[in-house]
Amino acid sequence: MIAVGERINGMFNDVKGAIADKDKKVIQDLAKKQTECGATYLDVNVGTAAADQHATMAWLVETIQETCDTPLCLDSQKPDVIAAGLKAADTSNGILLNSSPLNKKSDEDILDKYLDMAESAGPQGKLITLTMDKNGVPQDIDTRVAIAAEIVEKAMDRGFAADRLFIDSIVLPVKVPDAQQQPTNILAAIGQILYLSDPPPHLMVGLSNLSQGTTERSLINRTFLAMAVSHGLDGAIVDVLDEKLMNVLATAELLMNKQLYSDSYLKVYSGGSK
Repeated sequence: MIAVGERINGMFNDVKGAIADKDKKVIQDLAKKQTECGATYLDVNVGTAAADQHATMAWLVETIQETCDTPLCLDSQKPDVIAAGLKAADTSNGILLNSSPLNKKSDEDILDKYLDMAESAGPQGKLITLTMDKNGVPQDIDTRVAIAAEIVEKAMDRGFAADRLFIDSIVLPVKVPDAQQQPTNILAAIGQILYLSDPPPHLMVGLSNLSQGTTERSLINRTFLAMAVSHGLDGAIVDVLDEKLMNVLATAELLMNKQLYSDSYLKVYSGGSK
């Protein structure tokens, strides 16, 4: 499982405060702790924590790289903010860009811009794409899969291999009215997206979105994560500091025959996933 550590995000109060105070220690401690807990990539998201998102993205990237060589996942819906982070990033260990819809009413070519940036990072440049288009987030299985198919086709037409794509089927908060049926729709979509190409695209979810506003966040997250792994999910933006969640992830992969069993498999998984 490709685990993207979610905690360096300006929506969290400690990160927001660190950005405001230019406090490198908070950011660097989060980078080191998430790496130690098994993060494959570190998500870097300015959010709304700074007026100058371009300079702040570059500062976050430089601050993390001073203390940690874990590959970064640059996270913004603004291509120019991604570009600022990419300019500051060491991409030799790989880079993941997060994220682009198929298109937007305000920008028909948004996907091409993200593909251009991922390609500029070399063969290790990868991209998270959303099953979302100018009409918004689809509520049904078929539309999610159809959008994913268009994304894969467009990428492959450009020579961007499907296995450099992560398709995010967009989990919605289960507490939102009429959203409780969405987790099963996402699982069904994941199963179909795997057959769009050979090799298939990777599959990604922003897991914590599922439990927003609920009282049992970790339980909901880790239960869905285990279910999604059984359907083929191989990537997630998660709280890697949640030990119970990471233990469920390790166990789910073990039971899906993706990891070898040993009595110390939890320890081995945490070390190996780095």
